[in-house]
This record gives sequence, C-alpha cells and structure tokens, in this order.
Amino acid sequence: MKMNMKKLLAMLMALMMVLALAACGSSSAPAASSAAPAAESGAASSEAASASGDNYTIATVVKLTGVAWFDRMEIGVKKFASDHPGIDAFQTGAPTADPAEQVRVIEDLIAQGVDAICVVPDSTESVEAVLKKAMDQGIKVVTHEASTIQNADCDIEAFDNAEYGAHFMEKLGEMMGGKGQYTTFVGSLTATSHNEWVDASTALQKQKYPDMELVSNKNETTEDSENAYQKTKELLKAYPNLKGFQGSAMTDAPGVAKAIEEAKLSDSTFVVGTSLVSVSGQYLETGSIDMISFWDPAEAGYAMNELALYLLQGGQIKDGMALTAKGYEKLTLTGKVLKGAAWIDVTKDNMGDYNF
Repeated sequence: MKMNMKKLLAMLMALMMVLALAACGSSSAPAASSAAPAAESGAASSEAASASGDNYTIATVVKLTGVAWFDRMEIGVKKFASDHPGIDAFQTGAPTADPAEQVRVIEDLIAQGVDAICVVPDSTESVEAVLKKAMDQGIKVVTHEASTIQNADCDIEAFDNAEYGAHFMEKLGEMMGGKGQYTTFVGSLTATSHNEWVDASTALQKQKYPDMELVSNKNETTEDSENAYQKTKELLKAYPNLKGFQGSAMTDAPGVAKAIEEAKLSDSTFVVGTSLVSVSGQYLETGSIDMISFWDPAEAGYAMNELALYLLQGGQIKDGMALTAKGYEKLTLTGKVLKGAAWIDVTKDNMGDYNF
C-alpha cells in the first residue's frame, strides 16, 4: 500500500526527535563520570567541581556573626565560592551565641531548600534534631568543632582535640614550674571542642603536674571578652594566689589579660588559650598573654565547603583523604570525624607572621 506524503513526513520527524534525544543523553554521560575519579581518590577537587557542571547551594552557619574568628572564616567561604563558579556558597548566623537562634537559622535554610549545610554549633546537642531534619530531606551536613555529633554526614576537626588540650597544659605547666593554682574558661558549657580541650588539659595536669591545683574549672564566658574580664576579676579576689589561666573561646584570653593588666599581675601570672593575633596581639606585646594557639578559620571554612561539595558529588568519606585547604591535606578518620593537622602556636616572638 502506498503511504501518503503527510504520513511519511510525520514518521520522519518522529525519527529525528528520537535520534536527537539519544544524542543528548550520550553527551551528558561524560560529565557524570568525570566527577567519579575525584570521589575514588578521596580528594575534593576543584577540577571535578568545575567539570560536573553542578549548581549547588552550600550554607555555612557559624556560632555568631560579627566577631573576628568568624569574619576570618567567611573569607575562606568566599574564596571557596570564587574558586568554584556555579556553586552558591555563603556564610550566615545569628548575632549572638544563642543555640536557639542558631537552630532557627538552620530551620530557615532547610525551608529555602539548600543542598548542603556546614555548621559550627554553639551547642552540639541543640542542633541534633534540626540537622536530622535536614538530612531526612536529603541535605548534606558537615560540622566543625562537634566531634560528638550524631546527625551529620561527617565532622571535620583541625586536629585531635585531646592532643590540642594537652598541649596547652604542657605549656602552662612549664611556665608555672609545675606548681600553683590555675583555672580554665570555656565559651559555653555545651561547646564540644572547648570541653574536650579542657578535659584533656586537666587530665594531663593530674598525671604530670600533681603540684598544680585547679580552681573554678570551666568558667563560662558565652564567647564574650567582657564576661571573661569580669570573671577573672572575681577569681583574682577569691584566689589571691591564682597564677595560671587557660582560655578556650577566642575572646577568653584577651578578657583575662585585661583584668590581669589592671591588677598589675602580668609578671606573676601566665595566660594561654585559643585566640587570634588581631584580637590578642596587644596583650602578647605586653606579656599579659604568654601564648595563643589557633587554626586558621578561613582554611576551616574552606575545608567544610570542600567536603560538602565532595559529598554532593557522591564522594565517600575515608581515612587518608585529602583536601586542598592548608592543614587538611591528609585526614585521619575515626567514626565520622575527620582530623587534620592545622594548629599554630604564637608568642610575642612570631606574632608578626600572622596578620589576622
């Protein structure tokens, strides 16, 4: 039977559409497979991110905004966004270190439908439920300073927290000659990393420096230097022979140092803690702070976002995996916690090397 011209044209057009669809499907396959080598090698690579053509939104939620530590972290987040065109990476948070406020920020991000959330928790316990909600909706979750977290794809630490805390006691014990009263500070009694540092420090003191006496352990400062200052004045009245101070929050050591300078005790006391040169430099100069240690928040912010993108592209967390962020080039894995080797010690002698 002879086919009419209209029917023939219709069949030819249908055939051309099938061939075009097949061609489109085959051209997308290399993009999907191009991300696979990075996932297999355990490296969160910028090249893989660019090749994939994925457009993801990654939000970083910090403990609080408007302080030097997290201002520095935002520099790392912005650099990550700049290095990965097409990835919408940004930092947000509440203006105060309030766990309830932080939960609300995360709730808003879930409602916005972001692809991944990186979190530095005010309180690890307080964010568990909201992070479970995020994961249940397919959002990837990466945390930092939260090694006990349950509801996250992984947690990344700049170092082993117990080693870092013990390191403070090694230094403080040497400065004090292994004798005398000392005290400790934390930003929050629920801040996982701060408590791990102090617990490791006091454990080493009992073992190695039995003639040192801990008084008023874990003074809570809510990440506020004024609170550390006021608390130190109270402690100096209550314990006239107090010699040693260990801070955890970035603002603890400078708050302590201000009170010590006012009391004219800089020469007879010793202060160590986590801080930044931009915040504690003036007290390092005068000797009111003897040593600060830190990890670069910018590198930590970059590393969290690297991990989030890696997970979004199907990567699997593994021991020995590498990131491009400095201090995170070779990670060790315990459970879901990845640990780098990124801490830095700073005294009056080398503070000029770190201008942040």
